[in-house]
Amino acid sequence: MAAVLTVALVPAGAAVAESDADPRQGLAPGNNPTDGGAAFTSPDRSAGTASLGMDLLAERDKPAYTGVAAAFNYSNINSDLAFQGDYAFSGNYRGFGVYDVSDPAAPVLRTTVECVGGQGDVSVHGDLLFMSVESTSARVDCSTSTAQAVFRGVRIFDISDPLAPRYVAGVQTCRGSHTHTVVTQPGVTDTVWVYNSGTAGIRSAAQLAGCSPTSTTDPATSAYSIDVIEVPLADPAAARVTSSPRLFATETQPIAGLTPSGVQATLPADDPRASAPGNRAGGQRVAATSACHDITAYPAIALAAGACQGDGILLDITDAANPKRVADVSDPNFAYWHSATFNDAGTKVVFTDEWGGGVGARCRPTDPTNWGANAIFDVVRDEAGTPSLVWRSYYKIPNVQSSIETCVAHNGNLVPVPGRDVMVQSWYEGGASIVDFTDSANPKEIGFFDRGPYDPTVFHQGGYWSVYWFNGNVYGNEIFLGFDSWALTPTEDLSAAEIAAARAATVGELNAQLQEPIVHAPSFTLVRATYDQAVRAGALDAEEAADVQRFVDRAEGFAARNKTSARATLNAVAGELTAPGQEALAAELRRLAGSL
Repeated sequence: MAAVLTVALVPAGAAVAESDADPRQGLAPGNNPTDGGAAFTSPDRSAGTASLGMDLLAERDKPAYTGVAAAFNYSNINSDLAFQGDYAFSGNYRGFGVYDVSDPAAPVLRTTVECVGGQGDVSVHGDLLFMSVESTSARVDCSTSTAQAVFRGVRIFDISDPLAPRYVAGVQTCRGSHTHTVVTQPGVTDTVWVYNSGTAGIRSAAQLAGCSPTSTTDPATSAYSIDVIEVPLADPAAARVTSSPRLFATETQPIAGLTPSGVQATLPADDPRASAPGNRAGGQRVAATSACHDITAYPAIALAAGACQGDGILLDITDAANPKRVADVSDPNFAYWHSATFNDAGTKVVFTDEWGGGVGARCRPTDPTNWGANAIFDVVRDEAGTPSLVWRSYYKIPNVQSSIETCVAHNGNLVPVPGRDVMVQSWYEGGASIVDFTDSANPKEIGFFDRGPYDPTVFHQGGYWSVYWFNGNVYGNEIFLGFDSWALTPTEDLSAAEIAAARAATVGELNAQLQEPIVHAPSFTLVRATYDQAVRAGALDAEEAADVQRFVDRAEGFAARNKTSARATLNAVAGELTAPGQEALAAELRRLAGSL
């Protein structure tokens, strides 16, 4: 494991003097040979690293798939992650691996499932695992034999025994499956839906009946839609496409009404983004909208956010089987809308822009700070409750990566820090970043991990495809090197109590594209996290802070032997907190008292 340099933070996009240079700039490269990479059994991890608030616990090689020896073989790419219980499911273009993460500091690869297809994005729900397949080399029987029929779509595996996954069925689609989203509906326990996003070329009708070429006027076209797959949980082999809704239709263009091909975006003078720091005049060349790349569903608020190539959209998923677009937005600085994350309250969405498609260096000092970045939108509802998306800001890691490092915004999810909107996110070879977007107009980086380039001179696509929080730790799928885990550590922007409170908010399974409300049970840890936030915000002066801390400690001492005294102490101190900025702490003190 390479040594980690822990350093002070430089704000994203800020100019720095040489003596204050961001520690991610100029990290030592690795020593991979230039002939295609080291043998798979020993991928090189000798590049230098830098971090703030992220302690690298473990690095594990990716699974060894049959017939693929080289670490830098582009048919052997790690992709997305899903989690359930003690296991992390690591997608790959050649199948998926199952890691035991019961000890995050010592993950163990328990089994490997070989099933070639790319991208290999995975999701889990109960006893089922879903896997996206779009490659024309994929076969119905998971082999590589050209004697077998082509498979492109969503595969379904039985993971009732996570260490012995069993192939159940596959649902063929006209554009394959680049990504997919498992969608639940509150109150429905016998069915889930999979929103399938295909971005590849359309298959011929001879290969799959019903497929029709791209056309903005043909009602039968297989473009300009997603696939809704219905999965009966008692009989997953009966899963089928039930509809292909035209999410991009407008009154004037009933098939393809959103961003057309190759639009060069402009910035009106009165658009607040025109004066945003780091803007480049003229905007991006925006991708045509014929599909969604990623859709993130949040059933508890009956909304999904679609990152759809040239547009960001909101879907009403009250009826999960029939999603309907209720809002859309374009952005002049976005080339390719890639993924989306709601905050827990459902009042904000962070969209990512995969400028360059994830195959180019886009975080160099010469690159705009608002291209290949996140855009943060507030979800604003009118009097009728109809939502719209209102832009507030951009966020990007500092542009200090080299010209031989793939870097652009990619996949992440929320870190359940109580009272704050915090997410961890991958940036390919830009590493991982932790950003606080509680103030959607002023996001702030509060932690990071970065590794230097693979090689001193040779450009490779690579880095972290996905970096996610799950049950107390952060895990990343590194495209070529493998599977990594981290623990968060305290900084001036994230306290030990906040990390402990986040660790206590556990779930049974996690798909980043299916969000569920975060639940924080009342506890002394949660009170201390909220106290730390009040102190950081200046809501308590030194004397008040000392008094609150003393009485909380006293109440905790009472709690085990005299709950009445503990409740009285907590309620008493809450009653003293009446100044602006003290409301959240008072509320948590009362909530804890009520739980004792």
